[in-house]
Formats: sequence, structure tokens, C-alpha cells
Amino acid sequence: MLRQRVIISILVLPLVLGMIALGGWLYVAGVALALALAAAEFGQLFRHADLRPSIPLLVAGVSGLVIARFQLDAEHMALLLAAIALLSMIWHLVDYERGAMRSGTDFTVTLAGIFYLGWIGAYLVELRLLPEGQWWVLIALPVVWIADTAAYFVGKRYGRRPLSPRLSPNKTWEGYLSGVLTGTLAGYGLAALFASLGGNVDPVGGAIVGFLVSTIAPLGDLGISMIKREMNAKDTGTLLSAHGGALDRIDSWLWAGVLGFYAVVWAV
Repeated sequence: MLRQRVIISILVLPLVLGMIALGGWLYVAGVALALALAAAEFGQLFRHADLRPSIPLLVAGVSGLVIARFQLDAEHMALLLAAIALLSMIWHLVDYERGAMRSGTDFTVTLAGIFYLGWIGAYLVELRLLPEGQWWVLIALPVVWIADTAAYFVGKRYGRRPLSPRLSPNKTWEGYLSGVLTGTLAGYGLAALFASLGGNVDPVGGAIVGFLVSTIAPLGDLGISMIKREMNAKDTGTLLSAHGGALDRIDSWLWAGVLGFYAVVWAV
């Protein structure tokens, strides 16, 4: 399994780095595709409980919000959200008339998935649109992986106190705190590296981004674990083989975009 993970990472990483570097529509399309795949998996998860969230609306709504964040102002974004809510209501009213038994819950799941993955995920676009945005993306996202890796190895070796026994029994406070420390240092080090390459990024700002991301983004992983536990599913999908599904891979990156964006805007 480790070999499969390494091979997939080697194949995917250059593509991801290229999209981040180029930005524009290529980057937006990449984010929209990743989130659309995650949205389809999100909808499929709830099929385990005999629910019928609208997967077409999930995919279209999430993709639409990501693209709209790149193109529209706040007023038109609010209009789009209202339209999505209305379309979701109509879809599930019709589905109820066709025999669905839990359309109220289905409607709620559809809206929740679109908001969670689309609205929150679109901050990955917002972060890239900031001045020096490519560097901030290349700080916020790797910090998630670096902190998670440190948490895994330290937790495996020294972990004694469970962080979330029901959701993720293998996670420990020792591992989590080591991840926060490592993520903060990684944010500082990456910013210093990018500054030496000509990026206008402050290492202290990088440390702030690293601290916030490594402290809070792991909640994204626990949140999706909560859904998987309830739905009795090991992974959200099999798209990436040993890596699980798309949603398994981006569950923490969702919050890295939000946290990175506001850290840069408010603190950096």
C-alpha cells in the first residue's frame, strides 16, 4: 500500500504544482474537478443510509460555486446560493412525489454538501487570487501534509492519549501537538524558501498560516471520519486506490484554503 501511495503521489504532484503555478482557469478547473469528484462521493456515502441526496445537483452546485468565486462579485454569489437552494428544494419535492420516503433529509444533505464542499472549497480559489497567491497556496497545502505526517509518526511512537477515540482511535494528543509544532515550523521554512526565490512572502506570516492550518484543518479529517463512521464506510471512494477517494484526500485541504486566506488577509 505504501508503494501505491508513493506512485500515485509522484504522478499527481507535478500536475498539481503546475496548476498552482499557472493559476487562472487551469487552476480553477483543477479545483472544481477535485471538489466535484468529492461531491459525488459525498452523495454516495449517504446512499449507505438509504438516503437520496441529489448527486447531479451536488456536482453541479459545487463546481458552480467554485467557478463563480472566480468570476462573480458578492451580490451575484448570494443570488447563486439562493438559486441553488431553490433548485434543490424543487428537485426533492419532485423526488418525493416519485416515491422517495425521506426527501426532507435528502434536501438537507444536498444543501449541506453543496455548501460545505462548494462554498468552503472555493476558498482555495480565493487564496490563489491573493497577491503572491501561488506562494500562499504552496504554503497552506503542504503544511497539511507535513503536519499530518509528523502527527502520524510521533503519535505512533510516543502517542498515549487518544485525541478522538470514537472517530479516529489512532490519533493522539501527542501526535496532534507535534503536528502543530511541525506545521508552524514548516510554514516559516516554506515562506523563507519562497522569499529567497523571489516571492514577496514573510516567513513570520508563513508561520502564522502554518500554525492556523495545522491547528484547525485536522478537524476536516475528523468531520469526514464522522460521516464515514455513521455510514459504516472505510473510505469515501476508491478513485485513488490506496489513497481512498477524492474526499479522503482533500478533507483537511478544504479548511486549509479558508484558514490560509483569512490568515493572509487579516494577519499578514
